Amino acid sequence: MSEQRVGHVSLRTVAAAVAVAAFALVLLVPAGWGRSGAISWAEPTPASLSRFTVKAGSPLSFKLAASTSVVGAAVRIVPVDGLPAGATFSSSGGSAAVASFRWVPRTAGEFTLRFAASTGRVSAPTLTYVIRVPGAAVAKAPKVPKVQYPRTSALSNARVAKWGVVLRPAVVRAQPRLSARAVTTLETMTSDETQNLVLVLQSLEVSARETWYRVRLPILPNNTTGWVQRSALGRLYSVNTHLYLDLKKLTLTLQRDGVAVFETQVGVGRSFWPTPRGEFYVRSKLTNFDSPMYGPVAFGTSARSAVLTDWPGGGFVGIHGTNEPQILPGRVSHGCIRLRNEAILKLASLMQVGTPLTIR
Repeated sequence: MSEQRVGHVSLRTVAAAVAVAAFALVLLVPAGWGRSGAISWAEPTPASLSRFTVKAGSPLSFKLAASTSVVGAAVRIVPVDGLPAGATFSSSGGSAAVASFRWVPRTAGEFTLRFAASTGRVSAPTLTYVIRVPGAAVAKAPKVPKVQYPRTSALSNARVAKWGVVLRPAVVRAQPRLSARAVTTLETMTSDETQNLVLVLQSLEVSARETWYRVRLPILPNNTTGWVQRSALGRLYSVNTHLYLDLKKLTLTLQRDGVAVFETQVGVGRSFWPTPRGEFYVRSKLTNFDSPMYGPVAFGTSARSAVLTDWPGGGFVGIHGTNEPQILPGRVSHGCIRLRNEAILKLASLMQVGTPLTIR
């Protein structure tokens, strides 16, 4: 049969492109929900690694400023690890943000502060400052037992989990040492242009100045973990929810503090595009889709398809609504987890990002 052409594109080429686009909508693998732009620190921001010396009882203050070139984006400046007791911090928002730090220290010591500027999609390099407060008369501290290193702590379990935002690109190691084999590199943004985060399973204090976190990784093979330095992550947040998917019963259950608070029937991957089993976590929350196929809300997870590895964005498994509720429950997808729209809205009201996900 002869091939008709429209302009410079053949009808056969158009048909093939439409088929590929339709296939790509079935699994939640957003290759980009927007464009990221740069954030820059500006005057009068002190240079990173600046050191300040101030007497106890004397005030110390400085200003920070940051701006973005993205139209409509708002910059927010925040302290990364909190502030010393008695310190105050205020920040304006907008395309150009200005923040003020003020503190009157009362005790001697050396204090480290870190500040981040972000739009929620992109971040500027984190600033670090050291404040030295010399020679004030302070009460002699009682003797405490000497800390024995290395020291290990479990941070996540079935009822409570810890997660943190990736502040800077970081190499993940197979063991908690810089000489260990590199497993992967964590970026600050996900493939759907949300801020990247990881589930933190364990901490290892090698010394008073060196701490490593064992984290769950969004890579193949599924269920991979690795070690990253503490400085690569921001403050750790806690969640007391845990999501369970039963592939045999086709049910999705959310527990809070070990008690079920939500359950619904779902659609999962077909036998040749299976939903992977293992331990994962909820990585992002997405709304405002152009296609009704995703429903009103979608969650990105760290689980990845082991068979659709060439998919744009890497074949990440999503949890989302559907415009075909009549096909649920069933094995109907390329690996994603489909809920009726009213169910995904209820789940979204109960579950935060960082929630662990067990698929069995």
